[in-house]
Amino acid sequence: MKRILAALLGLGLIGCVQAQSDNPFDVEVIADFHEPWALAFLPDGRMLVTEKKGALHLLDDNGRKFTVRGAPDVDYGGQGGFGDVALHPDFEDNGLVYLSYAEAGVGGTRGAAVARGQLQEINGRDTLTDMEVIWRQYPKVLGRGHYGHRIVFDDDGYLWISSGDRQKFTPAQDMQSNIGKVLRLNDDGSIPADNPFVNYRSQDPLVDSTGVFGQVWSLGHRNPLGLAIDLDGQVWDMEMGPEGGDELNRVVRGGNYGYPVVSNGDHYDGREIPDHDTDDSFLKPAIWWTPVVSPGNMIVYKGDRFGWRGNALIAGMSARAIVRVELDGDEAREVERYDMGARIRGVFEAADGSLYVLEDERADSHGRLLRLMPK
Repeated sequence: MKRILAALLGLGLIGCVQAQSDNPFDVEVIADFHEPWALAFLPDGRMLVTEKKGALHLLDDNGRKFTVRGAPDVDYGGQGGFGDVALHPDFEDNGLVYLSYAEAGVGGTRGAAVARGQLQEINGRDTLTDMEVIWRQYPKVLGRGHYGHRIVFDDDGYLWISSGDRQKFTPAQDMQSNIGKVLRLNDDGSIPADNPFVNYRSQDPLVDSTGVFGQVWSLGHRNPLGLAIDLDGQVWDMEMGPEGGDELNRVVRGGNYGYPVVSNGDHYDGREIPDHDTDDSFLKPAIWWTPVVSPGNMIVYKGDRFGWRGNALIAGMSARAIVRVELDGDEAREVERYDMGARIRGVFEAADGSLYVLEDERADSHGRLLRLMPK
């Protein structure tokens, strides 16, 4: 049934918004990067851009790139390497920059980590100082997939982290790990006292000593690569499904989104996974996609330049498009797609409401930074 549904959707016969040929914006190429992953805007308009292989660049107003010194070593390969970048809400006072990345462990294991450091100019070079790791996936496992590791601050200064299931399936339902979860932390990596599972206790004293369960806000996630806060302060996540079933979820306190017990996609080897509709004990996605869009990231647009205030903008890699979704309370609907002709790794909003796009670098997608300007 899922494969028939996918075929119908692919033909545009049900619930599919066709890609737009006449986009409502012009596109300007700003710079080229090698496997770019994320971008953050400094208060003076310059940008920090991560490249998956391990470089952190500072891009000035003239399009010149400078490598920032002091960035952490990354474990590059597969889906791993440098990930997200975000500024502390009080960056103008404390200069703190947050970075996510894949970190090597013992015996060939790996896991995502988040570190922070202070951006300073030292001897004329932009440098991160006093770097400290404030969060790690637990436990580190073999493999190089599904790190997730998107990071975002909410209006109350809490740090949210998406932690992928690392292609291990069952940890997403296991409270003895922080894998396959959406996490909420204080800005220093400590656990907020009002998180939903702070009083959880496992049967393993070693796990209890790590306190990983206290980090968890929601569970049952596969590979959440989009994480955004809407105009009302509500968290949303956008995650890659298996063979079909990409999901947009309204992330609620203590919610369980079902993976790998339920999904609207199936395993890549053809084994079926029960649909969300078969089990009411799990929360259902606000929207799901088959064929998939393969999200790179997601933002909620908060500016005025495009008339999309409050809409989610999803970077589609296999969709090769920006997917616009209207959010209304706990409901959502796709309203339009903007064909970009390339795999889109990320969409980002500047302080003035301008939009910037990072292409993926794969096949005929070239890793360019683009600026979108309303027509």
